[in-house]
Amino acid sequence: MASKRQIFVGRVPVGGGAPVVVQTMTKTETANIEATMDQIEKVAEAGSDVVRVAVPRDQDAKALKEIVKRSPIPVIADIHFNHTLALKAIEAGAACVRLNPGNIGGREKVAEVAELANRHKVPMRIGVNSGSLPRHLHELEETSPVEALVEAALEFVRLMESLDFTNFKVSIKSTNVPNTIAANRLLSEKIPYPIHLGITEAGTKWSGSLKSAVGLGALLADGIGDTLRVSLSTFHAEEEVKVAWEILKALQLRERGPVLIACPTCGRLQFDMDSVVAEVEKRLEAYEEPIEVAVLGCAVNGIGEAKHADFGIAGAKDEGVVFAHGRALKKVPTARLVDTLFEQIDLSLARGGEVEFDETESAEGEAWVQKIEMENEGDLTPEKIARMEKEAAEKGESDRVLLDEEQSPTAGRRFTRT
Repeated sequence: MASKRQIFVGRVPVGGGAPVVVQTMTKTETANIEATMDQIEKVAEAGSDVVRVAVPRDQDAKALKEIVKRSPIPVIADIHFNHTLALKAIEAGAACVRLNPGNIGGREKVAEVAELANRHKVPMRIGVNSGSLPRHLHELEETSPVEALVEAALEFVRLMESLDFTNFKVSIKSTNVPNTIAANRLLSEKIPYPIHLGITEAGTKWSGSLKSAVGLGALLADGIGDTLRVSLSTFHAEEEVKVAWEILKALQLRERGPVLIACPTCGRLQFDMDSVVAEVEKRLEAYEEPIEVAVLGCAVNGIGEAKHADFGIAGAKDEGVVFAHGRALKKVPTARLVDTLFEQIDLSLARGGEVEFDETESAEGEAWVQKIEMENEGDLTPEKIARMEKEAAEKGESDRVLLDEEQSPTAGRRFTRT
């Protein structure tokens, strides 16, 4: 269930209908102010809404004051074991404190942090990872790890409420993707507080991105989750941010920059699509506009397979077509596809998003697509199968239910695409 309560991490709203917040964590020693600031600036540029820094030592807490002052985005202090560091982080101006109440030294020390946080109006993230459950839940963890995770989180929630502190978000994470999904689904039914999502210790950029996409994507599609961090084994924190944004963009929860669509290729491929897609993806990095661009490996499926895209190209051995909004713009030599694509994108953006079609060039492009389709008329492509199924359903010849966009799992979500 969607969280009802909202907190503010600095100026960033979390929960209560706000857009899903992207965060990451710096990989530097926080006391190394210049290295930490360099990484914060990189993740901010990549789209991180907030950033977390580790504070395991006094010198890290001392560095926080300048880091907070210089950071372009709110800074969260990550605290373990030593509650005095949490106190120092709050005094240094941290926008939020990440705390595991189970390893901070008992109720009295948690109460001391809560009292100071209340006084400074600083929120906290509380919660637990699968590797740091309280000892009294270890036996339950062996038989029901999901129940153990949720119970640990609920115990911390009750603790904070008993201390008259409710300015917090909750996180339960596991290295196990199914357990993370099940635990957060159960937790969301039991608390009104914002929920932070993550797959802890997910792995490398490859495997970790996949695990995060599966686990976090399943929860976000259910309407669960108000902030997320993709945890990857990389020294480049901005890579975590990029993956997080791709997850949100794929679910149409937020927009930031272009979306690239590319077919998986098959035996019909007649040009070097791998390098073409790589070039298109690289050149799109220079654009901030949320345009959708498609690259099709052949024209057999027609432009219709990517008719929802703002722009696209479909290629063949010697020629290809550049199209916009499902209509051909012009036919060009294959070697000119990418350059022509970006020429048309730039022209459209300069006109405020409007696309102008030259009727002669557009007709030539459409004729070329039809010629390719006729040459491959016998192929049952995915687009042709979908069209046949749709026509059969409209004629009452099929029992298959056709879903429209409004019936998708993410349609009508509380988060706006901003």
